Amino acid sequence: MGLRLHKTWMIFREGLGVWVVMVAMLGYSSDSKCDFEAIFNFGDSNSDTGGFWAAFPAQSGPFGMTYFKRPAGRASDGRLIIDFFAQALGLPFLSPYLQSIGSDYRHGVNYATLASTVLLPNTSLFVTGISPFSLAIQLNQMKEFKAKVDELHHSSDRTGLTKLPSPDVFGKSLYTFYIGQNDFTSNLGAIGIGGVKQYLPQVVSQIAGTIKVCISITGRAFLVLNLAPVGCYPAFLVELSHGSSDLDEFGCAMSYNNAVVDYNNMLKETLARTRKALSNASLIYVDTYSVLLQLFRHPKSHGLQYGTKACCGHGGGVYNFDPRLYCGNSKMINGSIVTATVCSDPQNYVSWDGIHATEAANKIVTMAILNGSYFDPPFPLHLLCDLHPIG
Repeated sequence: MGLRLHKTWMIFREGLGVWVVMVAMLGYSSDSKCDFEAIFNFGDSNSDTGGFWAAFPAQSGPFGMTYFKRPAGRASDGRLIIDFFAQALGLPFLSPYLQSIGSDYRHGVNYATLASTVLLPNTSLFVTGISPFSLAIQLNQMKEFKAKVDELHHSSDRTGLTKLPSPDVFGKSLYTFYIGQNDFTSNLGAIGIGGVKQYLPQVVSQIAGTIKVCISITGRAFLVLNLAPVGCYPAFLVELSHGSSDLDEFGCAMSYNNAVVDYNNMLKETLARTRKALSNASLIYVDTYSVLLQLFRHPKSHGLQYGTKACCGHGGGVYNFDPRLYCGNSKMINGSIVTATVCSDPQNYVSWDGIHATEAANKIVTMAILNGSYFDPPFPLHLLCDLHPIG
């Protein structure tokens, strides 16, 4: 038997104020273990690995430029938190449920799509840009997927099983939820913070209800990521109304971030109540808000340079974001064709396109999550899995 995967812990990353897991491979053998054989993810563009663009093919460069060297269905220059998470668990990147060619579902499925909401949309993608694949639809896809896996495994014709998991994998998987940002932001401009807050209880209730259904189909471990500090995002700082007095010393809109904190507290409390009613299941709240807030406030403390400025955009200035012209697109403005261009150093930015994080930021967030300091209640992931490096 060879050397096992060896875990080393680097002490205190300056400025982040947390202990960060760094995993070093001193040797690898077949005894490397993980209690989770697959990941099933529900989400929006923050964790979509190609579902939206499989349904509506159109993505172009410079998306994917850093890691994949081509558009890869992700709203970033490279890998997302869910990608790094899969790598850390020794699993391949998740194939989108909606991707018909080249998918491999033996180690999980990604139901997330760009622009998805928790609540059922009351409008069309072609009117407001909200995805038709809400959380309820994603849950139905999950149920259908499991039913088909069970059916095929009991069928005499097993030719369709080569890229599917075994039926028992659903009870040995990690279920991740990173969704809700579009419910929060899509109506802010029209009805304001007060109006949005009226339906946020329905959002957290829907998330809790979805988890209960997943438990009924043998799900046992759940990570629910909270909302990011959208008051620091270049797009919302440009598009949403706020006064200079609303900006904190780091340039973030306090009113919007305070509203996110209220939502996150509601989500945390709802999950705590749900947890009490569960047996034989782990339901973990993951505080990504705090990590991202530190990145926006102190980018240089984490090896980055720019917090509230987008790498890919148009207009330059403090935010480099123009709502008329999104990353990679060209358009005639004031009689001239202009293009929203990309920076040459996305590794120095927190924000990729004004709305989504760069690969560099996603990696830092994932490292903090893997440490366990942002789990509530504590979740000993490093004891359940031999964590792999995420370089």
